[in-house]
Amino acid sequence: MNILVTGITGQLGYDVAKCLNAREIPCVGAGRAELDLADGICIRQYIQKVRPDAVIHCAAYTDVNRAQSERELCRAVNVEGTKHIAAVCQELGAKLLFVSTEYVFPGEGDGYYRTTDATAPLNVYGESKRDAELAVAECMERYFIVRISCAFGAHGKNFVSTMLKLGREKEEIRVVCDQIGSPTYTVDLAELLCDMVMTEKYGVYHATNEGVCSFAELAQEVMRQAGLSAKIIPILAKDYPSPAIRPKNSRLDKSSLDCAGFCRLPEWKDALRRYLKEIGV
Repeated sequence: MNILVTGITGQLGYDVAKCLNAREIPCVGAGRAELDLADGICIRQYIQKVRPDAVIHCAAYTDVNRAQSERELCRAVNVEGTKHIAAVCQELGAKLLFVSTEYVFPGEGDGYYRTTDATAPLNVYGESKRDAELAVAECMERYFIVRISCAFGAHGKNFVSTMLKLGREKEEIRVVCDQIGSPTYTVDLAELLCDMVMTEKYGVYHATNEGVCSFAELAQEVMRQAGLSAKIIPILAKDYPSPAIRPKNSRLDKSSLDCAGFCRLPEWKDALRRYLKEIGV
């Protein structure tokens, strides 16, 4: 099987390609230089040239705040770009694994969102990923949609790396305490995605590391494990102005993984420990 991985220069795409290489599964990695997701002609020509058996689509416009003022660019990359990829995959008979987000949900209550629950995004980024999901489902027969949350990996900027930077610079850090979800270590997620794409178990999945926490709790654990003395000051989301509204409840039900026979990811504190070791902290 020959697999195309988009977003090879990002934290998830890098780890997916690394995992495939470790398993000696032929793969081609494409970054923005090779595959402009805002250019439909480029997408078609590139995928037709590679002729993959499967595409793991990790690339995306992910700046949640900036998307509010760059709506057209966000949608061009996340919606139209994904739509073009799905169309070519369908023509070639290739599988598509599309990486989505918990931001497709409104984040109400304190329950766990199931894969079948209604979506209702609160911001432009979430809306773009929801519409991309719909495009994949409409265009294709053989697809996986995997919703993740708060990804962190060694080869990109993320919440954990930001907390590490601030923890070395500041004595106190104000972090939101009323947005709850589960972090996702890209090394662990990559293993799951590589397992999944080799199967015919198509459908929608939720995949994060096990356990839940607020952003403030995650920041506190980062300080503890990294041995940093910065104090985390929990604050409410309403006291931290942001261009994009974020869901307060990002808990995801992962029973779809169980039903399909896929292993859940390890607990998030263990994942954080391994991430810090990976980056030399």
